[in-house]
Amino acid sequence: MPHTGACLCGETTVELTSTHEGQIICHCLDCKQTSGSAYSTNVLAPKTDVKIEGPVKRYGIKVPSGNVVTRIFCGNCGSAISHESVVFGDAQAIQTGNFKDFATVPVVAELFTKDRWTSLAPVSGAAQHEKMPA
Repeated sequence: MPHTGACLCGETTVELTSTHEGQIICHCLDCKQTSGSAYSTNVLAPKTDVKIEGPVKRYGIKVPSGNVVTRIFCGNCGSAISHESVVFGDAQAIQTGNFKDFATVPVVAELFTKDRWTSLAPVSGAAQHEKMPA
């Protein structure tokens, strides 16, 4: 099932033509800062299946691995939309908080669990990774 979402102000829209039956939580510091919360929720989608329209801005930051992660966000309201990295190959991470229908999609993995807030329990049944899986 394709997914359609939008930023807080509605100016930037995201369409995913691919189906996603599981999502990923990331506890790394960059994702926390980008989401303004304890973690971010994402799916990895083939770039060919992603259509982002609207006023977007990009911000590249070097992460501890030495790679650059490029964050894509709404240029109007600042909502996090996506991020790209060489680690993802031909895919990009899409923030699922911008999609109403992802509320029913289960979390299948948690990344950077070494940075998870101690008050948060692991998601039952989700794979646990202390860092980015190889």
